[in-house]
Amino acid sequence: QVQLVESGGGLVQPGGSLNLSCAASGFTLEHYSIGWFRQAPGKEREGVSYVSQSDGSTHYADSVKGRFTISRDMAKNTVHLQMNSLKPEDTAVYYCAADRGVAFPWYWEYEYEYWGQGTQVTVSS
Repeated sequence: QVQLVESGGGLVQPGGSLNLSCAASGFTLEHYSIGWFRQAPGKEREGVSYVSQSDGSTHYADSVKGRFTISRDMAKNTVHLQMNSLKPEDTAVYYCAADRGVAFPWYWEYEYEYWGQGTQVTVSS
């Protein structure tokens, strides 16, 4: 059974950091690309970051470039999203998603077959 479980969300002050984790089970990261998405209240879900199964290449939304870093821990079958210099506008529910193969375009949510339940990130003073 394929499952994605996010963790690491919470409340943080502006300028702070969080490290989100996406633990995969029922499949291996060797065969699946992983995307991170977020959805703020009243807004559409948007792609945040992506790591390709083929070569480990990464992509980022312009709004998070230089602040967020996606990485894979193949031994633990887990993908991390390190979020630094957080801003109030980063507040959202964050989801990880899996696509067998290479997602193109990476930010198109319909490319992904499996989704986690989401983890809340709130950036507020």
